[in-house]
Amino acid sequence: MFDRRYLLQAAAAYCLTAPLWGGEKPPVADVAVGRTGERGSVKTYACLGDAVAAAPTDGRTPFRIAIGKGVWRERVVVDKPNIVLIGAGADVCALVHNRSAGDPGPDGKPVGTFGTATLQVIAPGFAAFDLTIANDFDYVAHLPKPNAEDKTGGSGFQAVALAIEGAADRSRLQNVRLVGYQDTLYVDSGRSLFRNCRVEGCVDFVFGAGRAVFDACRIVSRLRPGQEFNGYIAAPSTDIAQPVGLVFQRCRLEKEAGIAAQTVALGRPWRRTKMFPDGRYGDPAAVGACAFIDCWMDDHIQAEGWQPMGYGRMDGSRTMLQPEDARFFEYGSFGPGAGKPSPRRRILTQAEAKAFAAENVLPDWRL
Repeated sequence: MFDRRYLLQAAAAYCLTAPLWGGEKPPVADVAVGRTGERGSVKTYACLGDAVAAAPTDGRTPFRIAIGKGVWRERVVVDKPNIVLIGAGADVCALVHNRSAGDPGPDGKPVGTFGTATLQVIAPGFAAFDLTIANDFDYVAHLPKPNAEDKTGGSGFQAVALAIEGAADRSRLQNVRLVGYQDTLYVDSGRSLFRNCRVEGCVDFVFGAGRAVFDACRIVSRLRPGQEFNGYIAAPSTDIAQPVGLVFQRCRLEKEAGIAAQTVALGRPWRRTKMFPDGRYGDPAAVGACAFIDCWMDDHIQAEGWQPMGYGRMDGSRTMLQPEDARFFEYGSFGPGAGKPSPRRRILTQAEAKAFAAENVLPDWRL
């Protein structure tokens, strides 16, 4: 487990002393990230940021970066096309940072959710294999108290591990572990494919307006100690003109030890606040889209499935966007958390479910 203690121990054990590839040949790569002076035929950088900076600006061909064993504590922006990260294994190779939304920025103001990502991808053609990307901000030590609108409390404790935004498109991740608590994975732009990945978090830990398929992934809800409610998996903010948003197919919805039954919702509709000519309020075009197709669900999933989410209206008041007014669906759910059909928990027909197949959600892309 990549808990905070493990990360610190692994950093000491690997970053300072361990050989990059344990005596084996590194995978085919253009450059590597590892200990200075490591043997091999490719140039080696001390940190991932320097390796990304060395990539050609035009990005006409994939630029492959092999990342060695260790915990690499840095924040990295991938702003060049076709960057490919090849880790040494998700259990032994991790990119980690701990910035949270309440941390001060250069101007002294809180950086906010969108300034926290350990890895920020803003260019097309990104791929990552066999590593962990984590934000190890100590959420449990700062656990917010529930309030009248939100069972998980107020803002300020978001800490993103991976953000896919801006010009990002055709992002592909396989055998990657994404670790955080609140807002672990922000998938907001373009098309993304996650295969055989593990995503861990507790509150809105897969969120954004992007079009993404999670294929055969483990979606693990984390414990919020001492709280009656343990959170929401998805918080899509899909534009109404986009027919699909977040799609989980053949996934396992799992839970950490200590999480009680009926304490996690499949998701809630996020109507993100934006600035308009007539004021700042929740974007009326954000009508979240999310589907769970042929997924196994443990007993932590609530019988009603989905929950509402608050947003600011044009007149300054607050209201709740109901799941029934979003585009939330299921098909083929099984396991202890698979609930009965209801107006809130809408079940697709077999014919309707075909629209959520990966090749239909991510068209014009060799999957």
